[in-house]
Amino acid sequence: MTGKLSKNDADRAAAASDIVALSDFLVNYPDKTQLTEWYKNDGCQLVNSPEENARQIIRSTQYFDSWDEFEQFREAIQNKDSDIWQFEQAVDAIASGEEATLKRLLQQNSRLIHMRSMRNHHSTLLNYVGANGFEWYRQKTPKNAAEIARILLDAGSEVDAWGDMYGGTSTLGLVATSVHPVNAGVQQEIMEVLIAYGANPNHAVAPVYTDGMLILACLHNGRIEPLKYLAEKGAKVDLEGAGGVGDLEIVKSYFATCGKLIDGGLNEKLNACFCWACQSGNKDVVEYLLGQGIDINTRSHGMTALHSAAFDGHIEIVKLLLDRNADMEALNSFGGTVLSQTMWCYYNHFKPTHPQIIEILIAEGAHIKDEWRPYIDELRQKRNK
Repeated sequence: MTGKLSKNDADRAAAASDIVALSDFLVNYPDKTQLTEWYKNDGCQLVNSPEENARQIIRSTQYFDSWDEFEQFREAIQNKDSDIWQFEQAVDAIASGEEATLKRLLQQNSRLIHMRSMRNHHSTLLNYVGANGFEWYRQKTPKNAAEIARILLDAGSEVDAWGDMYGGTSTLGLVATSVHPVNAGVQQEIMEVLIAYGANPNHAVAPVYTDGMLILACLHNGRIEPLKYLAEKGAKVDLEGAGGVGDLEIVKSYFATCGKLIDGGLNEKLNACFCWACQSGNKDVVEYLLGQGIDINTRSHGMTALHSAAFDGHIEIVKLLLDRNADMEALNSFGGTVLSQTMWCYYNHFKPTHPQIIEILIAEGAHIKDEWRPYIDELRQKRNK
């Protein structure tokens, strides 16, 4: 392996199950500390040989619990007449949106529709439409993903079958919490197909994951987009979820006439409700909770309410919180102030209002570190063009 090495080289080798290339990368990559950080969850250890570490990375990348299990799989797919080889071909067709190939494989082998992957997530073919929770190189959403789902369902796929990722998740749960269908612009279209075929939004995620509530699973994965649609389709909404959905009546139902929570044990849920309302732009919920006396600097999931509002660019809520003296210098779980987080968002999670929010924070006296100034100058230049 020659030239400048990058993690992309290692990722490609792992995806191709190429022990030689991956071992070569591990030997020649100069920053061993960085290697340890990258692969600490894959079973890699500095005391291992490069070949053993390469096996561990490949095993993990390919979603097998042991190298022996991966070897059994690799041997099985050598036979192109085997169900396993044909299943893997069908998965590739799903990821690439090849309708004709998928139909041909299903017609040739009807057993495929009820099979599960040998990998430890044990996905069905339909689960692979979710682009979530399995091998990264197959986490793709083609523009015709809804039609791919319809082909599988018409062939007899079980709409609510769970894969074993995240403690158990249906295809609806995977689609709703994945960024790939959002980026492809087809998330709701896929969900509409699944629900039309009987997918249950209250049987989409395991009880061990967000208490079995799909709305919360979406929020915890940063997927604000499907919340209202799923709520309309009957997904359960609790106090926390109501902040994200923006259902003020549900929020009010948790309060007594005196303005206090009926159940004092729900304070953590209330804090999350407030922060999600800020992040989702649900101003009426924000104002109501402020009227009930919630702390302006309430934090949840590592962010204050002001961090939350700024994160997704809700400028009116940012102004509202600042008018009530929200703390701009409070740190999020990554050690970022509201200004530094918004600057990060400008480059990594862009919303059109981020430049304006940055200027508002600066005008309000937010502390600026010297190393931030070139970035502020850059975004101002871009804005003025």
